[in-house]
Amino acid sequence: MERIWIKQPLAVFTANDLDASNGIVIEGDRIVEVLGAGQEPGAPCRTVVDARDQVLLPGLINTHHHFYQTLTRCCPPALNKKLFPWLQTLYPIWAGLTPEMHQQSSRLAMVELLLSGCTTMADHHYLFPRGLESAIDIQAETALSLGVRATLTRGSMTLSQKEGGLPPESVVQSEQAIMDDSERLIREYHQNDHRQLVEIALAPCSPFSVTTDIMKESAKLASRYNVHLHTHLAETEDENNFCLKMFGLRPLDYLEEVGWLHNRTWLAHGIHFNDEEVQRLGKAGTGICHCPSSNMILASGICRVKELREAGCRVGLGVDGSASNDHSNLMQEVRQALLIQRLRYQADEFTHYDALYLATKGSAEVLGREDIGELAVGKKADIGLYKLDEPRFSGAHDPLAALVVCGASNANSVMVNGEWLVKDREWLGGDLQELMTSHHKAAKALYQ
Repeated sequence: MERIWIKQPLAVFTANDLDASNGIVIEGDRIVEVLGAGQEPGAPCRTVVDARDQVLLPGLINTHHHFYQTLTRCCPPALNKKLFPWLQTLYPIWAGLTPEMHQQSSRLAMVELLLSGCTTMADHHYLFPRGLESAIDIQAETALSLGVRATLTRGSMTLSQKEGGLPPESVVQSEQAIMDDSERLIREYHQNDHRQLVEIALAPCSPFSVTTDIMKESAKLASRYNVHLHTHLAETEDENNFCLKMFGLRPLDYLEEVGWLHNRTWLAHGIHFNDEEVQRLGKAGTGICHCPSSNMILASGICRVKELREAGCRVGLGVDGSASNDHSNLMQEVRQALLIQRLRYQADEFTHYDALYLATKGSAEVLGREDIGELAVGKKADIGLYKLDEPRFSGAHDPLAALVVCGASNANSVMVNGEWLVKDREWLGGDLQELMTSHHKAAKALYQ
């Protein structure tokens, strides 16, 4: 196998205590050497990448997204609304999603994330209008064709407006259809490809869009196959009030009642937990995905990242849907995480290192992945290299801080599984302009 030396980077973030100032050596799909100052590779390397003008990071990991929402960015009727009215405005539009639109939106979202240096992408797809029953298959095939790592969560909605939920009847499914498809997807895709790119998790959408039965049955199925569980929780005070009215319980109490409060669960947002609930989450080892941009745009609140981590929670980062962000750029989300957490904590209590950790090892921990998220021997060869050659970086003295604080956007080079998928800020897997053109046509068709 070819040995590649990423030599002497300008700066490096390993997400651990290792010194990688002289770079890393990659062989096949793994990191085989981490080189400190003055160290040389233990064997000849056929390819040497001079990284003296580049910052080296582990591949970024996005732990919550809705790929299909790239089709409704800045959608006029949904602008300037809180979560519940925002959803009620968009559900009827999303009900028109077709397989072709879904494929275009998934491909565009994955490539957009990839260009930002993101190598692992978790998506929460819960919308299955008639004709789109194979939505997760479409996403799995797209990820495999692109060569990116994807945790695809089989979402669901069963509680329509007539049952007291938020979604219209046209986008909900029967519990039997959901459970049958969930089991099929686990058997067909979960860790079954030789590159170990695709994983499956089960993800009833939220307490206000599914029944108690589907939450309980999903937990049982996930336990049987040892896969993870994912849902939205405690995103807004409206959700807290809904759960109290509908179930007589706060969201976390409801989560525990349906068998979800454990270390194979991760939750999107996790904003409105009280002190006692933070401790319970930490004791259970439950994961939280912080979605700063979405939380700001929908005015939902600020996740208590520091307290959650101190309590024992695994905390990672997500861009959330591109109709509430409205981008799919995880590198930009690192900066947003730094800024919004500075509104809650003192400057020395949440640093650029903390923000980078959320997007790398923190997110790997949220997904239960021990093979990604850091630069260390034996880890997957998923990396991003960034150049600081734009006006925004001119005059910066600390390259790693500059990457976050000055606002890096796109990676210069991105590798997944030891294969270069981005070089010189160009996606190597296809024609980006052609993809954007077809995606924009799909977006116009869905909106009209």
